Amino acid sequence: MIVAVPALTPSSALAYPIDCAILLCMAGGFPASAECSAAKAEVIRRITPWPIEPPLQLWRCPMGSSPGLPVDGEGTLSPDVAAYRDAIEVWYLAKSVTSGSGGRDMYLDTVRGTYDASGRLVRQGVEKEDWPAWLDPAVRARTGSTLLSEYGPSFRAVVLRMQDYTGAYSTEWVSY
Repeated sequence: MIVAVPALTPSSALAYPIDCAILLCMAGGFPASAECSAAKAEVIRRITPWPIEPPLQLWRCPMGSSPGLPVDGEGTLSPDVAAYRDAIEVWYLAKSVTSGSGGRDMYLDTVRGTYDASGRLVRQGVEKEDWPAWLDPAVRARTGSTLLSEYGPSFRAVVLRMQDYTGAYSTEWVSY
């Protein structure tokens, strides 16, 4: 007996490389769609420890046939694509507040991840004097306290800051 089985084909929503979707959706501010929701979820998965990966991995996007986009990460980027990549900041924040017989102790760690000229995500510690103006208000909006307040809650979070095609910035907060 021969049984015919229909060929299964992937849906069109699954037929795109996720890194191309991340690039296009990020530039659009992650508009509401199945593709952009999947792209945003993948970005969050990549930046939420562990292991930490670069949120945008252009070498995996086969748009190399388009002018200026590299296939393997060795080429040069068009100015627009480079601007989206270079505007990405990934902040790793850890704040621990404890009470003891000697008073309150606070431990604070701030690490910023940015892309360098070669396209690598580079992480480095940042002192409070070098925090951007938007960081403390973003923390206050999420925790009700500033980074330096010893009476605020303890937390560990990743804050992703990105820019859309209009130049507007947005942030995503992920506690872990």
